[in-house]
Amino acid sequence: MAGMTSTARPFLNRRLAEFGTTIFAEMSALALTTGSINLGQGFPDTDGPEEIREAAVRALRDGRGNQYPPGPGVPELRTAIADHQRRRYGLSFDPDTEVLVTAGATEAIAATLLALLEPGDEVVALEPYYDSYAACIAMAGATRVPVTLRPDPEHARFRLDLDELRDAVTDRTRLLLVNTPHNPTGTVLTRAELTAIAELAVERDLLVVTDEVYEHLVFDEAEHVPLATLPGMRERTITIGSAGKTFSFTGWKVGWVTATPGLVTAVRSAKQFLTYVSSGPFQYAVAEALALPDSYFDAFRADMLAKRDLLATGLTEAGFAVFRPAGTYFITTDIRPLGESDGFAFCRSLPERAGVVAIPNAVFYDHREAGAPFVRFAFCKKASVLEEAATRLKALAS
Repeated sequence: MAGMTSTARPFLNRRLAEFGTTIFAEMSALALTTGSINLGQGFPDTDGPEEIREAAVRALRDGRGNQYPPGPGVPELRTAIADHQRRRYGLSFDPDTEVLVTAGATEAIAATLLALLEPGDEVVALEPYYDSYAACIAMAGATRVPVTLRPDPEHARFRLDLDELRDAVTDRTRLLLVNTPHNPTGTVLTRAELTAIAELAVERDLLVVTDEVYEHLVFDEAEHVPLATLPGMRERTITIGSAGKTFSFTGWKVGWVTATPGLVTAVRSAKQFLTYVSSGPFQYAVAEALALPDSYFDAFRADMLAKRDLLATGLTEAGFAVFRPAGTYFITTDIRPLGESDGFAFCRSLPERAGVVAIPNAVFYDHREAGAPFVRFAFCKKASVLEEAATRLKALAS
């Protein structure tokens, strides 16, 4: 009929056609329908510090943040972020021009990539990677170039091939996208690896976006080294942080970007047309959280370390090959010792077989075959939940 719009063609544009419902939604729904323990999606099953929750309530009652907060974030939080970076890493940022508050790290990533990329630019990213990276690169019209972290079973970790990284950079490369501590593998890039990345960025005049949301979850002998602290990197690095992972308030969605004034201005130009502002009262609470004494961060890390070891032991006893993580709150496992090789099929059958939900690592890869035998479990849960999950998973070994 004349004047009617045809709906014959797909509604979703070509750039996003490869991205459907996320695996997290699928597996979380499966956990609900089967009554399984959800060790798939990375959210804690307990709230963070009571005094920080009360700080949010106080802000609500005092009328702070109930209306639109300032576009860059409330001054108290921007100052707290700058103080945190200076106190922990010796990095100096002007809270008025070099700090931007975002709706979690996911918006920080999106706004940064939308602001800095032109169609046709290439982005070199460490594979496997958080799924929003690929989607945001696609939305910007850029091309992702994965450099795969390779499993090193002898040392139970994943390693970066620096020669492969260097070979991936071309004249079209605009920026490097780095995540350390790394989700999903739990790898923490060493100072030597990060120094090599920094030298490459300086040599090829590249921007570097570094996702450091797990900065406070580093275990054993590993060290978190912010890229911005290395020679030549302060002026070319966009550092992304978040309160959700550190303080166990993931639903508050408070993240941030720190960078030079020019880079922050660019990111803010994109961010203002995404959420504009968010999380008003929670911003005041996170400002107080960032000022907590070192004892909080030490206790938080020790608690997660104990949970890591609890689940890693259970997974080993169940027959998995375990890559014990040096950071984050995820454990990557290899399912081949169980006689399995397809992570998707394994994870979709695991709720019925053992009453536990996990995530197939292949969703984080462009090279799906490289991630096929790997499965990720989250250990940011109560110890009792992890113990029950370990007991259930032993059924796989019988």
